[in-house]
Amino acid sequence: MPDDAALSQGNSESAGARPAGDRRPRVRFTSNIVGPIFLLADFICLAISVPIALVSYSFLVGVPVNYPVHIFALAVLIAAFLLIRSSRRAYRRTLVDLMHEEGDALVDATVASLLASALVWQFGLIENYSRGVSLLYLLSLLVCLAISRPLIRIFLTRMASSGAIEQRIAFYGADPQSVAMIRRLLTALDLPHLRFVGVADDRPKIEALDDLKLIGGYEDLAELARRGEVDQVLISVPNLPPQRLHDIVDGLSAVSVDVSLIPPEAIELAPDYRVHLLGSLPVLNLWQRPFRDVNQFVKRGEDFLLGGIALVFLAPLMGIAALLIRMTSPGPILFVQPRVGFNNEVIDVYKFRTMYADQTDLGARATTTKDDPRVTPVGKILRKLSIDELPQLFNVIRGDMSLVGPRPHALEMRVGDRYYQDAVRGYAGRHRVRPGITGLAQVKGLRGEIRTVERAKRRVELDKEYIDRWSLWLDLHIMLATVRAVFFDRDAY
Repeated sequence: MPDDAALSQGNSESAGARPAGDRRPRVRFTSNIVGPIFLLADFICLAISVPIALVSYSFLVGVPVNYPVHIFALAVLIAAFLLIRSSRRAYRRTLVDLMHEEGDALVDATVASLLASALVWQFGLIENYSRGVSLLYLLSLLVCLAISRPLIRIFLTRMASSGAIEQRIAFYGADPQSVAMIRRLLTALDLPHLRFVGVADDRPKIEALDDLKLIGGYEDLAELARRGEVDQVLISVPNLPPQRLHDIVDGLSAVSVDVSLIPPEAIELAPDYRVHLLGSLPVLNLWQRPFRDVNQFVKRGEDFLLGGIALVFLAPLMGIAALLIRMTSPGPILFVQPRVGFNNEVIDVYKFRTMYADQTDLGARATTTKDDPRVTPVGKILRKLSIDELPQLFNVIRGDMSLVGPRPHALEMRVGDRYYQDAVRGYAGRHRVRPGITGLAQVKGLRGEIRTVERAKRRVELDKEYIDRWSLWLDLHIMLATVRAVFFDRDAY
């Protein structure tokens, strides 16, 4: 998406215009208007929180306020809040990343309030500073910010639907496959402000391209941009010679239009990458370590703390399970199975033994099925309620596993007549993190036997989704959802 705001006049005669009778606003913005709207909304929230806090304080306490001190604190809070928000690039957002903010503004407001209070104390003004007023102001500001976010999203969505926010995109390069892929990827973003005007090409090899109009070469494209009918040009020609690229860019440089190049790799590999800057060099990250820096310590701390608590509380249940196994069938209580873990290394995973000792399968060459004769009567109950997995809490404490993550698979696990890693493309990517006792796939209905390649692929997709989306909140959500899955999932046996 373009980085600079553009304001242009609507034109019902433009190429690829909407149907007659669809009246569009005369003033049209690109999606870069989103940032200024958020800035204006934050200013309003900062302003209206002042009278709300003062009236509330007067009603609740009724003590006079030292205005000079509080004006100083307010100025510091506003400056700190806006600087923090700007450092997060919150006011340079577009409709593409509209939904990415999840409470950041509330955190920033709290930090700004603490900074303001710290400066008041540092300057020796604390005696005339009302903590009640400051707390009421912060509370008012948090409420206003929390209410403003959904309202802004509704407002911006309506602007986009009405055409007041509209991004008119033209493609350069009449390559059907590339254009179709780019349109599919952009459409998947569900952005109502995008509008595809047509395709330009000085050397077209086709006469028509689905519902897109062929609009000539880059000179014709420049004329459309001059009339305000094109906001952005996406160059999507495979194997484009550098000299031809320079000619196209030079031809479009005389008019006000965004020109963007989409490399062939971005189309071929989509959507399995993320774009980052290495200095000023754009790179496509195909794989990335999910737990780095502070996150790796947060994840390990979560496992050690919650795993330790779970081990203490579940110790009686584990003792009962161990006693039942010992009393009902000969053999060891624990089943220690080598499985694939973090960084594709083999780890020993602990489970309560649920099969007859002489019929256990270390390599998991045969998938456990419903009414499997190898499973003991007690084992069926333990497997159904996932009690057999509880010894893996020791794996968590040791650091071999995590509470939440992709489930570790046995070394010879198969899907049909193929090994799991051969049946599913990208399977090894799930080993970028420690395996878990439970995971996103397990709470999404893919617990237990995997009968088909399609279900195996879906499980790997969910494992990769978990890795890409990881957060403490997601882990807690999966843990709570696991409790429901244990009692209501029919695929576990």
